[in-house]
Amino acid sequence: MTGQTLSHNLLPGEDILDIDPHPQTAGRQARPLRFITCGSVDDGKSTLIGRLLWDTKAVKEDQAAALRRDSTGKQNELGLPDFALLLDGLQAEREQGITIDVAYRYFSSDRRSFIVADTPGHVQYTRNMATGASTADLAVLLVDARAGILEQTRRHATIAALMGIRQFVLAVNKIDLSNYDEAGFQAIARSFREIALSLGVRQVTAIPVSALKGENIVLRGDDVMPWYSGPTLVEALEKATQRTGQTTGFRLPVQRVSRPGEGFRGYQGTVAGGSIKPGDSVVVLPSGVEANVKAIVTYDLVRNAAVHGDAITLVLDRPVDVARGDMIAAIDQRPMTGRAFTARLVALSPDGIVPGKRYWLKAGSRRQRVMVRPTSALDLSTGNWDDATFLPVNGIGVVELDFEDTAIFDAYETNRDTGAFILIDPETFNTVAGGMIDGKRSKSGRFDALPDADRATITLPARLIEAFLKTEFARAHAGEIKVAGPEETEE
Repeated sequence: MTGQTLSHNLLPGEDILDIDPHPQTAGRQARPLRFITCGSVDDGKSTLIGRLLWDTKAVKEDQAAALRRDSTGKQNELGLPDFALLLDGLQAEREQGITIDVAYRYFSSDRRSFIVADTPGHVQYTRNMATGASTADLAVLLVDARAGILEQTRRHATIAALMGIRQFVLAVNKIDLSNYDEAGFQAIARSFREIALSLGVRQVTAIPVSALKGENIVLRGDDVMPWYSGPTLVEALEKATQRTGQTTGFRLPVQRVSRPGEGFRGYQGTVAGGSIKPGDSVVVLPSGVEANVKAIVTYDLVRNAAVHGDAITLVLDRPVDVARGDMIAAIDQRPMTGRAFTARLVALSPDGIVPGKRYWLKAGSRRQRVMVRPTSALDLSTGNWDDATFLPVNGIGVVELDFEDTAIFDAYETNRDTGAFILIDPETFNTVAGGMIDGKRSKSGRFDALPDADRATITLPARLIEAFLKTEFARAHAGEIKVAGPEETEE
């Protein structure tokens, strides 16, 4: 088994190429399982992944020799090298013993191939953690068995859940330093499951591990933990499912209009949802012009169909005014369009998110002016959503987005490619936030993320509605709740 390094800074919604660098393993899965390691500082994320690479024999001989050389004077009591050096490639990371950037590594077991993103634990590098989570199927959240769940543990779990991750592995690391305390492990597992449930995550696998000694990573630690009968980390990863997040119809954000000659006009982009074939009816948004697909062209052939992730040139059966930033979508499964939406943000700027300030919002190939109004923020110490008009750096909150022109989105839960965005400060051009669309907001303040056919109507006294909207459940599902005034209800 061999390994390969993939280094790339991704924005929410971007993707790593679905390429298996080892063709002999391609039969295991259509694509590698992507997962992240996250958690607080010094919980052992880099060491755990380094150990995982070492024990699955994903370290090449020259890498192993360099690791032994770089680990001079840093060997542990077992005489093994400093596994964290397999992940910490920056000089500052090696000097300080911390993770700063996201490091991607490829490895495989006998049953499956994987791409792991090792993310930093420090608060100031939260944006890098969000980057890694944006493309992951699963999150491995590390907790120090001695320290338990910390605020940064909650922050990373919340961001992973906001990014649509619904599978968590809780790796209670350094269990050897707590004398393999079963009661302590069970208490941490119970506490985290409560946090996960509040985030809408029900699939949690808790594993006691020692990254340093390799116990319950690839090999079992039955000799020292006879009380644990669950899977090892590798076994849990092998059983994980890949998230599709694609419950919408066809989506093609137009990146370029191709006109190599008078007789050809094509619209180029990467399919961001659903599938398409010649003869299908589509609509161009925001103009609303309808057409039929005449042909699907790639760099080397004409295709009979295209699916999510394919880079294509779409040819329509009639001349249509389409520009970069427009979206071509299935005519019977259209995305939401409008000028007012609600979303969740992770603030990444030292200045936070200023209420009423206008930012550039970039989603795919489309960039628009937007005004942002924070309405609530997550209190990481309690897990409650509190009323707020400002989001500080690394704050997580719900905001209202007001656009100058028509915007095009899907809810992030149904399509992470067309439901994610970043905010850019127009003065500094720095990325100040990453966001996920919850739903569309009408002029009266109602949210219309779901079609009326999928809704149920409940009539309550105004005082009870006001109390309900302040609950944690209501805040967590703000994009799905529609509140009608007295004039809109039926007697």
